[in-house]
Amino acid sequence: MTTDTGLALVDRDEEGVDRAFRADVLAGLAQSQKAIPARWLYDDAGSQLFEDITQVAEYYPTRAETEILDARGQEFAAAVGTGRAVVEFGSGSSVKTPLLLTAIDPGAYVPLDIAGDFLRESSAALAAKFPGLPVHPVEADFMREVALPDAVSDMPKLGFFPGSTIGNMVPRSAVDLLRAMFATLGRGSKLLIGMDLIKDEAVLRAAYDDAAGVTGEFNLNLARRINRELGGDIPVDALRHEARWDDNLARIEMHLVAKRDIAFTVCGQEFSMAEGESIHTENSHKFSRRSSYALLLAGGWTPQMRWKDAEGRFSVILAEATEPRDAP
Repeated sequence: MTTDTGLALVDRDEEGVDRAFRADVLAGLAQSQKAIPARWLYDDAGSQLFEDITQVAEYYPTRAETEILDARGQEFAAAVGTGRAVVEFGSGSSVKTPLLLTAIDPGAYVPLDIAGDFLRESSAALAAKFPGLPVHPVEADFMREVALPDAVSDMPKLGFFPGSTIGNMVPRSAVDLLRAMFATLGRGSKLLIGMDLIKDEAVLRAAYDDAAGVTGEFNLNLARRINRELGGDIPVDALRHEARWDDNLARIEMHLVAKRDIAFTVCGQEFSMAEGESIHTENSHKFSRRSSYALLLAGGWTPQMRWKDAEGRFSVILAEATEPRDAP
C-alpha cells in the first residue's frame, strides 16, 4: 500500500472548531428561511449515513451510476488515456472509485474531503485494493482551489465527481465549484462528473425519504453535529425530516421542520423556530442534457461525451477544462 498522511487544509480555531462551519451555521440560522449548506451534512457520521443511504431500495442514483461505470470502462479508458492523477472531490466509495481506477490505469489517486477520519479510512481501504498505486489523501474544503500534493504536480489530471453532488448546490454555487475545480486541476485537465436526471416526482420523493428512515437520520445528524461541535442545544427530537419537490427549480429540497415551537442556542447565540418552520439543509437538482451542459460550460468545462444507464435515470459526463471564451 502506497499512501501518505494527507494534507490537512481545514481552517480551525484554537479550540479545533472549523471556522467555515461555524460561520455558515450562524449565518444560515439568522436568515428568515433558515438554511445551512449541504456540505456540512458530511462529517464522519454523516458520510457513513450517506453510504447507508446508497444501499436502500428507493435510492436509485448509486445503482444507476455504478451500472454506467461498470459498463463503460473501455470507453472511459479510450477517452482519458492512462497515467492520469485521478483527483476525486469527496472520499471514494467502495464501489464506484475502484471501477474507474481499474478501467483507466491511473498514475496516482488523490481523494479530497472535508471529513478527515472518513477520508483516511476510505483512502487506506482503496490503497489496499490497488497496491502500488500512489494514494495521496488531502483533507480540504474543495469548494475553493486546493493545492495538490507535489507528487502529482506534473501528471495530467482527471477530476472525478460522482453521485450528482453538483446537484446539491444552487446554480451560482455550482458554477463557483466548477471554477474551483478548474483552478485545482488546471487547463487541459478532464472531469468525469455524475448528474442525476429529471424523472417522475414519486420516484424522486421516495429516493430522498426512504421507508427505513435512513435519509431522515442523515438529515437530523446535522443538528447533532451542530450541538456537538458548536456547543448547541438544538432539541433534535423536536425536528423531523421532510423532502419536497420544486418543479420550477427541478430540485428535491431537504428540510428539518420544527414539530413544535422551539428555542435554542448555538455558539452562545439565541435562535428560535415556530412550529412548521424549517431549516433548509440540501438541494438535489435534477438535470436535462441541455441544463447539465450549460452548467458545465459556465464553469469552464466543455462537455465531450455523455453516458446514461439502461433506464435513462442518470448521466455521467466527460468534460475538458478549456480556454475561457466570451464570444463565438
